[in-house]
Amino acid sequence: MPVVLNELLGRELIKIYQDTDSFNFSIDSMLLSDFVSITARCKRICDLCTGNAPIPLYLSLRTKASIIGVEVQENSYKLAIDSVKINHLENQIEIIQDNLIGISDKIGKSKFDCVTVNPPFFKVGNHQINPSDSKAIARHEILATLEDIIREASNLLNTRGRLALVHRPERLPEIFALFHKYHIEPKRLRLVYPKMGMEVNHILIEGIKDGSPDGLRIEAPLYVYKSDNTWTDEVLKIYNFTKE
Repeated sequence: MPVVLNELLGRELIKIYQDTDSFNFSIDSMLLSDFVSITARCKRICDLCTGNAPIPLYLSLRTKASIIGVEVQENSYKLAIDSVKINHLENQIEIIQDNLIGISDKIGKSKFDCVTVNPPFFKVGNHQINPSDSKAIARHEILATLEDIIREASNLLNTRGRLALVHRPERLPEIFALFHKYHIEPKRLRLVYPKMGMEVNHILIEGIKDGSPDGLRIEAPLYVYKSDNTWTDEVLKIYNFTKE
């Protein structure tokens, strides 16, 4: 597999290994890593569908919390392990190769203060499936559905723990329904636009397990590109994040 070593972020020089033939991390992971609330009480984080670990790596700049990444695909798992090692983060980040379904039985129910997930966006049958198995699994709900993911996240979270995910806007009604089913109250929603004047193409949503049934806040829109197709100042700030 053709592996390359890239920078995840600009100023901090976080390194990440990527397979150029596989599904690589995208801006979605960076936006989610910036969006999720990391409070002082957050001591344990689990990142589901971790891929080659862009979210755990980014979050290591924001918190000293212990982070576990769960990835089912062997190639992505190995890249994640190597990426953690090259950044000398073995004492903070642990990567597990496993299917996320039932993972709470293995790493602990109600043990986590925060769960993040950049999941497969598409249901099987709704979009053409990539002939590459690794890319198909990353993009389509082949091994786990949205309900599987939200159910497992709820099992992992302790009371008042937070679930943050990035997804497609057309799945928002389903997300709300599944949040309700698994006792997660939506508290923050942010709409992501490719650029001003275009339709939303991603959403960022965060909920609290066993939270009070009110108080959803819809935050200011996030625009990715300016009219000249360069990144907006806000996106550049996310990519160039530095420790306080």
